[in-house]
Amino acid sequence: MESPYKSKPLLARPFLALRCAFAGLAAAWRHEVAFRLEILGIAVCGPLALLVGETAVERALLVGSLLLVLIVELVNSALEATLDRISLEEHPLIGRAKDIGSAAVFLASLNAAAIWLLILV
Repeated sequence: MESPYKSKPLLARPFLALRCAFAGLAAAWRHEVAFRLEILGIAVCGPLALLVGETAVERALLVGSLLLVLIVELVNSALEATLDRISLEEHPLIGRAKDIGSAAVFLASLNAAAIWLLILV
């Protein structure tokens, strides 16, 4: 079955993609506690990054590292939702996939922490 978005006019596609993106953010906000906590962290640390960073590159690294955690969390949440749609039964491969997604979020968080420490120290 082909996607209904593929047949849309070229100029309409960016608007449809934007609508889907906002729907995804809203769904993550409604259903994912980790996403809401990370948004709270960005609300606190984002403005702090703009004050702490001495150069544009430092500010970009500080803010970018926070956004990367959020991006990886969104991908992990999408993966988990897809796997839950396939089956709610415990299965080693589903468990492994979810663990790998969580590991990706963890590494993105470690990356953010390392960038913040390196710039602050």
